[in-house]
Amino acid sequence: MRKKASFTVEDINRFKTNLLQWAQQFDEVVWQDSNGHHGEYHSFDAILAVDGLTSMVTDYENAFEDLKTFQSSTKDWIFGYLSYDLKNDVERLSSSNYDGLEFPDLFFFQPKKIIFLKGNLVSFHYLNMVDEEIEEDFKDLNSSSTTYSQNRLPQTAVSIKHRIAKEDYYANVKTMLNHIHRGDIYEANFCQEFYAEGLEIDPVATYFGLNAISRAPFATFLKLNHHYLLSASPERYLKKQGTKVISQPIKGTAKRAYDVAEDSELAATLAADPKERAENIMIVDLVRNDLSKSALKGTVQVEELCKVYSFDQVHQMISTITSKVAPNKNPIDIIKETFPMGSMTGAPKVSAMKIIEALEATKRGLYSGSVGYISPEGDFDFNVVIRSILYNKNKSYASFSVGSAITAKASPEREYEECLLKAKAMQQVLEDVHNHREDQR
Repeated sequence: MRKKASFTVEDINRFKTNLLQWAQQFDEVVWQDSNGHHGEYHSFDAILAVDGLTSMVTDYENAFEDLKTFQSSTKDWIFGYLSYDLKNDVERLSSSNYDGLEFPDLFFFQPKKIIFLKGNLVSFHYLNMVDEEIEEDFKDLNSSSTTYSQNRLPQTAVSIKHRIAKEDYYANVKTMLNHIHRGDIYEANFCQEFYAEGLEIDPVATYFGLNAISRAPFATFLKLNHHYLLSASPERYLKKQGTKVISQPIKGTAKRAYDVAEDSELAATLAADPKERAENIMIVDLVRNDLSKSALKGTVQVEELCKVYSFDQVHQMISTITSKVAPNKNPIDIIKETFPMGSMTGAPKVSAMKIIEALEATKRGLYSGSVGYISPEGDFDFNVVIRSILYNKNKSYASFSVGSAITAKASPEREYEECLLKAKAMQQVLEDVHNHREDQR
């Protein structure tokens, strides 16, 4: 069904730049880049999927069953996203908050062209109908004369607004704390949107700017017609590798410092922080419960608890939970039984999602959803859509949301500061990139 051909590339960074710019001729694009982070469950350095032969775009109603049908009928690689609001298909919930982005709830496509990168090896997996284009595409992509230049766009002042005023944020966190003290929930992830209207950006330039700042292990560029996701996600939601399922939730954030000793102290402080550890452990318990729905009895394990990893912008506390599933377990069912991810909801999950919906001002949409792929064998890997800019080109509307976990010991002021820390990279890149000039890379 697919022709495969591999080539060695000398300048892999130039090839990556050319690859993403070349992809813009297509309406459907998913690019994922590990940025050199090679963890235990690393599969490849980067992957590009473009040009849908078949696709599905739908709202949340019966979405997972429709995806199951699509996946089983293609019997091929499929790439796409799951929006947070698919929660309404999993549970009896609703989404009625303001939606300035207007992304569909679910999107997957069967790409005609897939390109894998590992080290300096580039592998093309093209459907037979386009397999004669492999040599020509590689020649174009590997040409040293190919350069990327940003589009010249009108120079407009960027005005990033808060959807929730600081005072309202404080009041809503206090309301959430009342729910916690009353015993309705133990923890909930409370998010707020930052947005800009009437903004024209070059999505590729903006992605490159964000990726240069963060260099995250689950970085993603997604295009669906006029909808774009530019993501510097550090978090894996769920991976299936044979009969093994892996979840790696993040809970716990600390800033970085230029001074090595100070930076080490910040990481050590995060590792020992009782509030941050409590947040993380609550989500670990939630994920263990979610994985147990599809796991073979006795196979759910916590491989790593509250380990601090350092990224360019922040230190993060990450745990790794794994399980084993039956060989014939449907991959879509595994995803549905764990969705949405615990790190972006709370505990108990359904109660937390109801409270989140009541207190947040924006429909989350693709933010805190997931982007990834499912292989022909039923393996998959999906990230968590955080640290991301979402852009509706037709509406000239750009948005990024950030959140933090609210627990009994939370302080509204400290949570607000954590949100600003997480928002820093997205705000910086929008302010830096919105006035485009000719720029050769």
